[in-house]
Amino acid sequence: MSPDRKPFRRIGPDQRREAMIDAMLAIIAEEGITAATTRAVAARAGVTPGLIRHYFDSKDALLSAAYERHMDDLTRATSEAGQGPGQGGSAAARLTAFIEAGLRAPIVSTQAVSLWAGFLTHVQQSAEMHAVHARTYAAFRDHLQMLVADALREAGRPAPTPVLRRHAIACNAVIDGLWLEGGMLPGAFGPDELASIGREAIGAMLDLPLNDAAQVTRTEEVTS
Repeated sequence: MSPDRKPFRRIGPDQRREAMIDAMLAIIAEEGITAATTRAVAARAGVTPGLIRHYFDSKDALLSAAYERHMDDLTRATSEAGQGPGQGGSAAARLTAFIEAGLRAPIVSTQAVSLWAGFLTHVQQSAEMHAVHARTYAAFRDHLQMLVADALREAGRPAPTPVLRRHAIACNAVIDGLWLEGGMLPGAFGPDELASIGREAIGAMLDLPLNDAAQVTRTEEVTS
């Protein structure tokens, strides 16, 4: 048995499928996408290559599933982390918390950016992966658009859907750009520098005062 191969475990089909996706993501993060062969994934997941073909029609199908998981996890983690400081507070605080969560660890990490970069070429080459990218991008942008809409409405400046869509695209571009640089050059930025820049830039774009979400929460707790 290969030292990298996990011992066989009796687990359910859903768990086994997730284990294969976990193995694919781990190999891509550690060694790059070219190392993520079906045989290597099978060894890491503790299954046979034939079993992988039972769950996935092709290696591309497994790659698509892994990419979808990675992107969904980033969106979910950002949304959940963003609920903390802003939960129960103002719409502006919820928007701020979402922005800051997306520009702090663990969302900003070398591993997350490396995984994303590893998939990038395949997104352009595979129709299935391109569809996954379109769906996950839309999910993140639509959530951001909802937060922007709530914050503008709260400020007495409700905006029509086309305007909100443009705002969300622009805000998402700011977050994506800072996230990318933060993951590629983790030592180049001070503590919370990216979160602060993102908050200030998006606040200026929307003409909204977006104060530090944690500070807002502490103030609300003191005054409540």
